[in-house]
Amino acid sequence: MLAPAGSYEACRAAVNAGADAVYMGGPLFSARAYAESSKEDMLLSSIEYCHLRGVRIYMTLNTLMKDGELELIEDYLRPYYEAGLDGVIIQDLGLLKYVKEHFPGLALHASTQMTVTGPAFSKLLRDYGVCRVVPARELSLSEIREIADIEGLEVEVFAHGALCYSYSGQCLMSSLIGGRSGNRGRCAGPCRLPYDGGYILSMKDLNTLRLLPKLYLAGTASLKIEGRMKSPSYVAGVVSVYRKYLDRLYELFKEGGEEAERRWNKDMGPEASDLSVLSEVFDRGGSTEGYLRKQNGRDMLQLKEKPKLRVRDEKLLSGIEEQYIKEDKRIYIRGEAVFEAGSLPRLRLWPEGSEPFSHIFPEVSAEAWGEQEAEAAKSRGLTKEELLMRLKKSGGTDFVIRDISITVNGEVFIPVSQINLLRRKAIDELRKGMLSCFSRGR
Repeated sequence: MLAPAGSYEACRAAVNAGADAVYMGGPLFSARAYAESSKEDMLLSSIEYCHLRGVRIYMTLNTLMKDGELELIEDYLRPYYEAGLDGVIIQDLGLLKYVKEHFPGLALHASTQMTVTGPAFSKLLRDYGVCRVVPARELSLSEIREIADIEGLEVEVFAHGALCYSYSGQCLMSSLIGGRSGNRGRCAGPCRLPYDGGYILSMKDLNTLRLLPKLYLAGTASLKIEGRMKSPSYVAGVVSVYRKYLDRLYELFKEGGEEAERRWNKDMGPEASDLSVLSEVFDRGGSTEGYLRKQNGRDMLQLKEKPKLRVRDEKLLSGIEEQYIKEDKRIYIRGEAVFEAGSLPRLRLWPEGSEPFSHIFPEVSAEAWGEQEAEAAKSRGLTKEELLMRLKKSGGTDFVIRDISITVNGEVFIPVSQINLLRRKAIDELRKGMLSCFSRGR
């Protein structure tokens, strides 16, 4: 599941709520020029936050480029590339060619703004180096299946959020009326305005929660949530709900396709309380399953104006904030330490061997040595329990030390300040080691 982030806070919310990956714009060339991340560069901090927690992060470079702008890409993209950016989402074919040639190893994703509608273009993009296609949002499940069957190419499908009235990436209405091009990240949203007859161009928001088994059977490799202009509460709420049902779907499909879908439809599908969460965090006037099972329809449109007075469920929103926004997702680690009189104390730390860390950081560990030798205790030496209590105090960091195996040879004494220094050095080295699994060119 790929989650949107228009700010560092939204990125944190996405990761804390269970996103597998995050997409985010930088200060330039993003199709959401007014997102907070475009005003102040937050992407480098977000790369570190995501990677320490085993989450991928992709950068949106999904505007059409002017000829003179390509020469800016080298200096613009290089810091993110070296920091370990996992991939870029691109609309412009010229930019695609440039990035492939100058930034080896960076995953190339074809943006939905490319309006990929079938296998022919998809194969061409694969041959250009694209590893994942986000097709136009107007495709049916069977059309998605045709692209998913192409060898060497993943399909990522928009699963939730805003829909454009026009074909993905092909609307020029904002540009023609107000001089603000959607393909340059500055859409004014004229389709959301009332016209004679009501909101006749405003689409209801996409909600595919009930269709997750069909999307899986259609070969979807990743679900994409729309919303880089929306709040951290929206991101956390939507991601948490889809995380719950994707995990449930995974368990169901261990039993086989047809049986899993039957059980889903009978008693494992979306619960009313979770559908309420999705409508509470954002509601444009109802939801739609889009084009996945039908070509078009009047019921996809908002038409009527939303009620001006709406009672918000403050308890629900407060719960989302408490669970996913106020507190960061912590990184669990373990370690071993040795204390011996006349020797420098030693501490080794490593990520706990549970997902997601066992496959991303399989052999990462960090070792630190104290700066002062342990002394022979003049009376009672420090016990293992006392040393463990002091070593596990990792508050104020991203890490939680679950347990440390401690060896104490003899009766030893070491100042608390030296124990704290040893712990800080080991955690700092572990952080660097984990991030080095992603970084390039340094």
